[in-house]
Amino acid sequence: MKRTMIKALIFDMGGVLVDLDIEDCKRAFKESIGYHDIDNIIDACHQKGIYGDLEEGRLSAEEFRAIVLAGSRPGAAAADVDEAMSHILVGIHPAKVQLLRDLSEKYDLYMLSNNNAICLPFSSRMFDEAGIPLKDIFIKCFFSFEMKALKPSAAFYKAVMREIGLPAEQMLFIDDSQKNVDGSIEAGLPAVYYEPGTDLAALMYDVLSREGR
Repeated sequence: MKRTMIKALIFDMGGVLVDLDIEDCKRAFKESIGYHDIDNIIDACHQKGIYGDLEEGRLSAEEFRAIVLAGSRPGAAAADVDEAMSHILVGIHPAKVQLLRDLSEKYDLYMLSNNNAICLPFSSRMFDEAGIPLKDIFIKCFFSFEMKALKPSAAFYKAVMREIGLPAEQMLFIDDSQKNVDGSIEAGLPAVYYEPGTDLAALMYDVLSREGR
């Protein structure tokens, strides 16, 4: 494939690289610890209420667990909250593992993710087990709870662009939310929408080949 003008590829994590199962996460919260308010804080975007506060760094993991446990059945523990949270994460398809390896030979890879301190250790382990540890495959990971900002905040995108330090036209962001893609473009960061469950490699090579023409 012809080398394009793009030098940095910036991937979202959940929904793009890591497959998600929001309904299984909700089931785990209800059945495992009796926390039924989960329906009010996690949806297709999973960034509402205290969940959104956790991902934006407004709540610590300890504070989030305490609030959830206060609304759960007696006897539930912090570890049970973490286990229920982990059910949102399904795994990384082997084809995406190979895609990242291939792309890393030609492009600088970054991650830009709405994420939190409870889910991150579980997802990081998935990358480790897949043979592509986050610290090895990505030059840097930008996580919302550390950046104190959520996509599609323009401030989040602009902070990432400043940190990477390349001209905007040499970067491309890939996200599974059209809202986040639109916000990225409005902030000046070129972006493309990925539909979960479709062929990510086909999308990437199509976009990159068109950029090279």
